[in-house]
Amino acid sequence: MCWPPFASSRLTDPLQAGAACGALLCLLTVLPGMPWQDVLAAATRVETLRSTGGIPPFLAGEFEQASGFAVRPDGTALVFDRRRHRVYAIDAARTAVTPLVEIGYEAGRLLRPTSFDVADTGDFIVADAPGRQPRVSVFQAAGKVLNTFTVAASESPRVIVDNLVLNGIGAARYTGTTVLLNQPERGVLVSEYSVTGAVQREFGQLRRTGLEHDAEVHLAFNTAVPVPARDGGVYVVFLAGQPAFRKYSAAGVLEFERTIQGREIDPLVLQMPTQWPRRQVDDVTYPVVPSMVRTAAVDRQGRLWVAMSTSHIYVFDEDGERVRTLQLFGAGVVQPSSLWFARDGRLLVTPGLYEFAPPNG
Repeated sequence: MCWPPFASSRLTDPLQAGAACGALLCLLTVLPGMPWQDVLAAATRVETLRSTGGIPPFLAGEFEQASGFAVRPDGTALVFDRRRHRVYAIDAARTAVTPLVEIGYEAGRLLRPTSFDVADTGDFIVADAPGRQPRVSVFQAAGKVLNTFTVAASESPRVIVDNLVLNGIGAARYTGTTVLLNQPERGVLVSEYSVTGAVQREFGQLRRTGLEHDAEVHLAFNTAVPVPARDGGVYVVFLAGQPAFRKYSAAGVLEFERTIQGREIDPLVLQMPTQWPRRQVDDVTYPVVPSMVRTAAVDRQGRLWVAMSTSHIYVFDEDGERVRTLQLFGAGVVQPSSLWFARDGRLLVTPGLYEFAPPNG
């Protein structure tokens, strides 16, 4: 029997290990519900979800780069167009597009936006960086700005997702009352801000990468999406490096960490570089670090959906165990840039501005 280095030692007794594995299998077979073989099969089988609707093509064609899609309680759709530096509303009857937030340097406008997130109430945030100064704007559902605050964070690029270069603020998330930012340059994974811009707390120790000697790559490997969990905790999904995520409690205490594995992403993991070429943009030189993860979200059942850099989505239950592997189909296979779950469980996705029926199982 050959054990991986991290799991074995010279003192490992193969008989004891075999007995432990056998006991685990026995426990699995007596778990209530689906037999463990079916659970494993469901987790590894690639399922197909096909779009059941979305924004009509004659309206979807109005956007240059739809990078966020959500629905307000009154049925009005919100669309974030990153390339146009705007947020739009589409009426519930899906007949017209109306600008909500315009391009501009001033407070209440957007310039060089990177992220967009919407609360259940329809209120939303946008992170942008006018003059290379990161800031977060909080808006009411109708588009009126509530507050804009600057963030003491690096605007230096870290991770490349498609042709978009992101840093930690580029994955901001909104809980409805606070803003979650990933700021590894502060020595923590998550910084939680009030809507007035005050830091309320920070938590999450940076993960070890073995690249601490290369500060820029080390920070890139700690760039993550902080996803609010149903129980008030936070999932931290790492965008680059070894695919993994962590779950923190509502008190900011680490509950568990999971490595993301699957045959669908094996080629990506095996081809991970050991050296990263540098690129210069606007007099800033940074390492070109490709992403392993595109985006992540939590559904209405509390499960974590992680969209990998392939076209696959891995779904994890609240214990961090993978339960489904999915691909989304609209006009073709969809590689999500954003995932958002409506109150009724519908999944809204960009690009394409597709809707998918509430996933079961």
